[in-house]
Amino acid sequence: MTTIEAPVGSLLVVATDGTERSTRAVPAKPSLDGIEARWSTVWQDEGTYAFDRTVDRGQVYSIDTPPPTVSGSLHVGHVFSYTHTDLIARYQRMRGREVFYPMGFDDNGLPTERRVQNYFAVRCEPSLPYDPGFTPPDKPGKEQVPISRRNFVELCERLTLEDEKGFEQLWRRLGLSVDWSYTYATIDARSRTVAQRAFLRNLARGEAYLAEAPTLWDVTFRTAVAQAELEDRDRPGAYHSLAFPRSGVSAPSSGLDPAGSGDLAGSGDLADPIVIETTRPELLPACVALVAHPDDPRYQSLFGATVRTPLFDVEVPVVAHRLADPEKGSGIAMICTFGDLTDVTWWRELRLPARAVIGRDGRFIPDPPGAVTSAAGRERYAELAGKTVHSARARIVELLAGSGALLGDPRPITHPVKFYEKGDRPLEIVTTRQWYLRNGGRDEPLRAALRGRGQELRWYPDYMKVRYENWVDGLNGDWLISRQRFFGVPFPVWYPLDAAGAPRYDAPIVPDEASLPVDPSSDVPPGYAAEQRGVPGGFAADPDVMDTWATSSLTPLIASGWEHDTDLFSRVFPMDLRPQAHEIIRTWLFSTVVRTHAEFDVLPWSNAAISGWILDPDRKKMSKSKGNVVTPMGLLEEHGSDAVRYWAASGRPGTDTAFDVGQMKNGRRLAIKILNASRFALGLAVTPDAGVSDAEVSDAEAAPAPASEPLDRALLAALADVVDAATAAFDGYDYARALEVTESFFWRFCDDYVELVKGRAYGSSGAAGAASAHTTLSVALSALLRLFAPVLPFVTEEVWSWWRPGSVHRASWPDAAEIRKLAEGARVELLGAVGAALSGVRRAKSEAKVSQKAEVASVRISGEADLVALVESVAADLRSAGSIRELTLSPTGGEIAVAVELA
Repeated sequence: MTTIEAPVGSLLVVATDGTERSTRAVPAKPSLDGIEARWSTVWQDEGTYAFDRTVDRGQVYSIDTPPPTVSGSLHVGHVFSYTHTDLIARYQRMRGREVFYPMGFDDNGLPTERRVQNYFAVRCEPSLPYDPGFTPPDKPGKEQVPISRRNFVELCERLTLEDEKGFEQLWRRLGLSVDWSYTYATIDARSRTVAQRAFLRNLARGEAYLAEAPTLWDVTFRTAVAQAELEDRDRPGAYHSLAFPRSGVSAPSSGLDPAGSGDLAGSGDLADPIVIETTRPELLPACVALVAHPDDPRYQSLFGATVRTPLFDVEVPVVAHRLADPEKGSGIAMICTFGDLTDVTWWRELRLPARAVIGRDGRFIPDPPGAVTSAAGRERYAELAGKTVHSARARIVELLAGSGALLGDPRPITHPVKFYEKGDRPLEIVTTRQWYLRNGGRDEPLRAALRGRGQELRWYPDYMKVRYENWVDGLNGDWLISRQRFFGVPFPVWYPLDAAGAPRYDAPIVPDEASLPVDPSSDVPPGYAAEQRGVPGGFAADPDVMDTWATSSLTPLIASGWEHDTDLFSRVFPMDLRPQAHEIIRTWLFSTVVRTHAEFDVLPWSNAAISGWILDPDRKKMSKSKGNVVTPMGLLEEHGSDAVRYWAASGRPGTDTAFDVGQMKNGRRLAIKILNASRFALGLAVTPDAGVSDAEVSDAEAAPAPASEPLDRALLAALADVVDAATAAFDGYDYARALEVTESFFWRFCDDYVELVKGRAYGSSGAAGAASAHTTLSVALSALLRLFAPVLPFVTEEVWSWWRPGSVHRASWPDAAEIRKLAEGARVELLGAVGAALSGVRRAKSEAKVSQKAEVASVRISGEADLVALVESVAADLRSAGSIRELTLSPTGGEIAVAVELA
């Protein structure tokens, strides 16, 4: 590395590749204008953040950067959390680690599909043939044009590419120190290969399997949904009291007790009906049993008996199960296939029949279940066929009321209903064939192993580990990884067709890994010809794509070149850091642990740094779906990137933070103060550093003369304490604390120390005193710029370029021990004592409404003897800073007190 020496104002700065930057003098009027564009270009041209892949694994710090979802634009929440990642990356780089900091784009999945549908006014219709000449309309109308799957995917790829360019532009403006030569997209060929390879290995080991089972289903998007993608939303509903006649007993007449208590509940005359309460009366034709808790005394005599469903006259048993809640409704419930997840549990454990009534479109299927055999029952079902759930509910309530089986009026309630997190209609449960991946939901040893991984991982903040553990403990099934969508990684599977043309799902055909990635809808499986697609004795492609999390769970492998770039992989995997938000611990973090545990029997990273949400002024999470987001580019342009980063860095790890423009204004004031204070300090004849390379700055080498004065040594001792505190905070991923202690010291440095030392720095106390001040100013400014550099990269690089070779972001982190050597014998309390004295003088001038430069006739400082003695040791600096003619010091006890007589 080239080392150079030159006077301040004409210093040549050495780039990381050994070339010389142009000379930069200290400007007469420093400004923040244009520094983002200037330094972004320099960093890119000089490769400031380029990853050196020749270093050993022990020198590398690798980050599994979250790939943002490509669905239009980024919002201020992204800026908030991605800044946190960059703070850590910059800190680790200055600590001597070679930082592997790639960027990905999560561009497959439903958000992209929705954006493409709305942007081009198209919809995917897989049955249509591919149109190689298709172009979307110039002015899309309200009606969506149906197009083939391949045409739809092409539009997805076209739009995501445009979005990704916009994302990169914003990230560069924000100052993310990403190495842009390491990028990926979750739909590109490399990502598809990784996802398909990992799936094939899961399949070969028995971790992936195909099963036909009840599935949570979004009727709008017509796709299966995994447990991790659910959210409960409070919705209005109503309890309906329904009377079930016992087998062999006629349907009840009206006028029954609607509470279902006493004999009516089942302990009295056999002619009494059984009353249940339900919020989903429309599922009555899907009823397969009634269930009560085995210890409920009201229903002991009924277990093993049968009742008949009102309207449809189907005989169903009364059964016992521990999940029945005696306190809910009448204590006895209807089991339908399927109203909710508890129905699924009852159905599976009690081995009940399945009677489906709701189709994948969310409407009642045309034909009633086979158990509905009576003419009256089939006629009533015909009135429901084809209706939505809402319409069917309204009609069946009318029919129940007319038959006398509805007891009293429905009782309104508000209750939680399960939704797909990106959906707008309640989920249904339908039976479908899907791919699953074992995740401990039905395998206790695996669950225990995955829980152990959570204990092994270092969490920041630590309490976030509980969210992981609660998720693992609450799993009720394996991970459903298939989706009935279009823009995603296809399953690399075909099925042979029997003589009747039916798929043999028990004999899947898979490709060799060397042929990946494949698209079974267009590629041909080994041993077959294209003409055999879809014909008896031929083959059929698996029609589904992988859940977006099934690909995103592999980001550490995609980014690190698994089976693609083995040299890179050996240097960066397992990775050091997974930064992410807390709400996707259950999805992204857990699923990534599942995949690497299965493939490598290791954690994918050693540390997890969790960010909070950004809240709007009403303390609600900002999200596009709520329409309360703020787009960041305007903020970056108005306040400056460093100011926005300052606001983000002020948010505590894992803690939700309010959107606060006021904090951004504070950040801008701080950046301006750094410019002006640095120029002022450099103007006090700070000696340039000799023999210091751009790769490493030694604080001992930065001191051309000893710090001989008590005030200077006290300042350096305090600075060493700040470096220790900031280092410990960053090591604990508490960037907010690191900023807090650094900024607090900086203002003290500017407001007190610089004012106190100004006269001496200009030579008022002789050459030795001036040299001591120069040394202290040089060391303090150098350390402060480096302490601020992770948070305020642009302004610190700007000031560094006036004075030091190379980039501040490739300089070494300050060394507290070296600084402390320069402060040997210092009393840190001196700073507080003399600061209090100077503050008292300033306050007196302010109250008298005179200039701070005005002379003071006399100042009397009193207080505890030790404190007064400390002030006496810097009396010359205090007289100079306060323009004091006569200074009297009196050890009287107590805190420092100041009496001022103005001239």
